[in-house]
Amino acid sequence: MEPTDTAARSSDAAPPVRAAAADDAPRRPGISPSRASDFQRCPLLFRLRVVDRVPEPPSPAALRGTLVHAVLERLFDRPAGGRTPAVAVELLAPAWSELVEADPRARDVLDESGEEGWLAAAAALLDTYFTLEDPNRLEPAERELTVRLTTEDGWEMRGIVDRLDVAPDGAMRVVDYKTGRSPREGFENGAMFQMRFYALLLDRLRGRMPALLQLVYLGDGVVLRHAPDRRELDATERLVTAIWRSIREAARRGEFRPRASALCDWCAHQSLCPVFGGTPPALDPAAVERAIGVRPEPAAHG
Repeated sequence: MEPTDTAARSSDAAPPVRAAAADDAPRRPGISPSRASDFQRCPLLFRLRVVDRVPEPPSPAALRGTLVHAVLERLFDRPAGGRTPAVAVELLAPAWSELVEADPRARDVLDESGEEGWLAAAAALLDTYFTLEDPNRLEPAERELTVRLTTEDGWEMRGIVDRLDVAPDGAMRVVDYKTGRSPREGFENGAMFQMRFYALLLDRLRGRMPALLQLVYLGDGVVLRHAPDRRELDATERLVTAIWRSIREAARRGEFRPRASALCDWCAHQSLCPVFGGTPPALDPAAVERAIGVRPEPAAHG
């Protein structure tokens, strides 16, 4: 089964255009939920994305996520009462045009159904959204909210929250849209890692733990809700810290080893992966230091 946009988008989610804009901004060494997941999945994938910054062609899942997210964000620019399925469909074409203008490779994802079929598939996902929520009853406090936290050790935890709702009493709900299908029973905990990461950042930045984490899966019309507790957020902080320490150790050694899995079939970097007979680019110590804050030991890359 092809991976859903849960994997593709969570690269800060996110989607190619938005993620590129966020990744190009100067910042401290650190990780987002997607980059943390990349390292756990395959250290070489993490290296190619974060250190070498090897370009990746836009995937259908990621691009679909970008497009639908753009429409849902702009939908809330309309006043309550004007956020209808018809308006959402009207927003699709201009959002798609902007994506293509930003990255002409976006047209490469089109199949035999062409642009009309691509937009129709996105419209179907938006129709599903309206069966799950009434946006006319919502007034988000934040959309596409960038959250960044510098730790005591000087590295950064960061991400982009799709939507943050704040109740009159200050209670926060963190909402993330997914254009793929919901995880199979028993795999919900992994899907919530990203949301706990965001909850941790908001707790530290705003001094209040979010009351609810909500994943909205437009692929099958499922909404996952979870109320985090202090124990979970503390455990998430320990986990993310441990991942970052492992990343720094890999950087110090100059070793980002590939880790084969079923997801390799959809990896864009097979030509650079030893598992598939490829060879990664020579490791640039300066690039490692810029991205991770650690310079490989001479013996590691000499």
